[in-house]
Amino acid sequence: MNDNDTMKLMRPRPVRESISEMTELVLPNDTNPLNSLLGGRLMHWIDLAGAMAARRHSHQHVVTASIDHMDFLVPVRVGDLVVLRASVNRVYHTSMEVGVKVWVEHYRSEENIHVSSAYLTFVAVDAAGNHLAVPPVIPETEDEKRRYEDAAHRRELRRKESARRNDGRS
Repeated sequence: MNDNDTMKLMRPRPVRESISEMTELVLPNDTNPLNSLLGGRLMHWIDLAGAMAARRHSHQHVVTASIDHMDFLVPVRVGDLVVLRASVNRVYHTSMEVGVKVWVEHYRSEENIHVSSAYLTFVAVDAAGNHLAVPPVIPETEDEKRRYEDAAHRRELRRKESARRNDGRS
């Protein structure tokens, strides 16, 4: 890779360039015996949507480093559409916080209801798994600026929780 390619890869990018949207139809194989979407299936879709946003931003391979707390707010049933929207909230040196918001679109009422939200951390890596630098993100809208600032607080909470867990092992 020459210097021009490196500079192009590292140019700051607006949040809008990372936006990823997925839509999944909930089928019987995606559900539990009550015909509700399996939490693990939704977590898988959230991970995929987040990875797409991180890859769009970094232009590199990415791996999931962590996922924050998740709540499942409403049941999702067979035949419903699940809409996932993800974007990069903030970039550090080799990692990115990505926010994913999930809605269910009921096929009969066409009503959209918030199902879950999650914050994931992805790390850019090369083929050998070495961490790679990630270009800065540029928040433009008020909402993007709020998420950018909030990401710093969530990162601090993750660091404190990690330190607390590590202290407990000593």
